[in-house]
Amino acid sequence: MRATKTLLPLLLPLLAGACGLREPLRPAPGESMPPAPAMAPRAMTTDELLAPPPIGRPGRVDELLRRSEEREDDRFDLPPGDIPVDTDGASNSQDAPDQ
Repeated sequence: MRATKTLLPLLLPLLAGACGLREPLRPAPGESMPPAPAMAPRAMTTDELLAPPPIGRPGRVDELLRRSEEREDDRFDLPPGDIPVDTDGASNSQDAPDQ
């Protein structure tokens, strides 16, 4: 019983690894590979279909912030359209008292 408890944790990873891929992937019986993309010279292989696109796994940027920098003025940083903007310094008609 003691040998079983000792060998079981060692054998489980071996058994799990043994049931892995032994031959290249193929479509299920009766199915076919996906058609080639438009304007592609050939259909994609199984490995190409399984590889994630660059947008799925973008490269990591390891550049650290080395120093603080003032942000430049952004001319497209505008307030939302539903908030009236006072450009000439005068108060809005909504804020002005009735006369």
